[in-house]
Amino acid sequence: MAGRNRKKSQGSITVFMALILSLVVSLICTGIESVRMAAARTQILAGMDIGLYSLFAQYDQALLKEYDLFALDVSNGTEALDLAFLCDELEKYMKPVLKQNSQKLKLQQCGLTGYRLLTDQKGEVFFQQITEYMKETLGSHGIQLLLDKMQERNEKTRKAEEEGNKAENGGTLESYDHEMSSAARESEEEQKKQEANSEFSEELGDGSQKEDNTGTQVVQADNPIPSIRRIRWMGILDLLLPPGQQVSDKEVSKRKLVSGREIQSGMPMRENLKEDTSTTSQILYQQYLMEKLGNYSDPGKGGLSYQIEYVLYGRDSDRENLKAVARKLLLIREGVNAACLAADPVRQGQASALAASIASGFLIPPAAPVIEAALILCWAFGESVLDVRELLAGGKVPLIKSGENWQLSLENLPHLLDVAETERKESPGGMNYEDYLQILLLSMNRENKKMRGMDMVELVMRTSAGWESFRLDGCVTALEASADVKANTKKVFSVAREYSY
Repeated sequence: MAGRNRKKSQGSITVFMALILSLVVSLICTGIESVRMAAARTQILAGMDIGLYSLFAQYDQALLKEYDLFALDVSNGTEALDLAFLCDELEKYMKPVLKQNSQKLKLQQCGLTGYRLLTDQKGEVFFQQITEYMKETLGSHGIQLLLDKMQERNEKTRKAEEEGNKAENGGTLESYDHEMSSAARESEEEQKKQEANSEFSEELGDGSQKEDNTGTQVVQADNPIPSIRRIRWMGILDLLLPPGQQVSDKEVSKRKLVSGREIQSGMPMRENLKEDTSTTSQILYQQYLMEKLGNYSDPGKGGLSYQIEYVLYGRDSDRENLKAVARKLLLIREGVNAACLAADPVRQGQASALAASIASGFLIPPAAPVIEAALILCWAFGESVLDVRELLAGGKVPLIKSGENWQLSLENLPHLLDVAETERKESPGGMNYEDYLQILLLSMNRENKKMRGMDMVELVMRTSAGWESFRLDGCVTALEASADVKANTKKVFSVAREYSY
């Protein structure tokens, strides 16, 4: 009986253990399958990552070398993006990874769910890639030094431009013309009374003589205002370019560039770039433009030589862009020089004395203040001509002038064109032409600055052999992709990954 009971006991333990073991084995098998699926998913994700890394490793090397920009050109110079190329390349790089190990992974389909072009968001992608590059290049200390210098110069230049506009639009020369015309009419009437059929010469400031109403001859002072009036009507480049300087005659059709044609857009991604409107980014961007693009003092290659001037004014030719810059520089310098004259009692006294002499010579002493204001304006203009000539010749001019570095004397003002080359001189501690271009860039419209910057990058890239049809809106900088992969002939995994430069 004891033996029989013992056998029953052993039998019941075996059944119990069998139940326990079945549960354990089931748990282990489930765990193993779970690990296999996790490993499969990890392998699929690794395949997606490697595929994207390999795809974006095919970046445009010429664009990187020339402009330090990362982008994947998928347009091949056409208006249509070759998106099939992206999918095929991604699949090509994924498949070897999926074949590794013992997992039976099969790529069923691959597609794009979003991509970003270099020109998207009105050039914001282009802009932010540049600012990130500049931050890494300059470092925090270099950025701060650049900011301090640019902000100080920008404030002073802005005030100078306001003064120049005020001087030009204040009606000074119009008031002078009115006084001189009135004086001429009165003198002519008086002359007609004294001498029948005599003609009154209206030429001003030629050192001629005339009689006042008492019969006394009055010697007129040498009036420089008519000479400066004639000079102001000259062509801007004829007036401001030093002798021997040549101007590029290159022209371009804006309809073929980013800002002038209808450009392609990317496919929205989960997160769009947020606009970076900070002053720091603006200064970094334009510093990049100054380093990469040409200008009058350092011409660039490509369809236009004066590329910074194009960014500023967007004209179709180098000549027209240079004209626009020259006019702006002349206006800024006129404001600086007018302020300098207003603060210089010695030169103010010279102008007052000459104005009084001219007014007495024309028998209109009350008009002396009007004539003095016109003299100051013409004197500031003449000094500004010398300044801009020096800038265009490659020299430096102080941002704020004083009596010590003033160049043009009042006696030489009527002979401005004759003394322009002998009187102008460089100030070693001043600003050169490129410094002024940076200030002008800082004050311009942000969107125009982005679009025209892309114009010039695209235009220069087209000068290389084989790149004649290069388009920035055919360059991908970010990509979102999805793939369906079947694992072990059972489960289908759908995964999504993204990558951006």
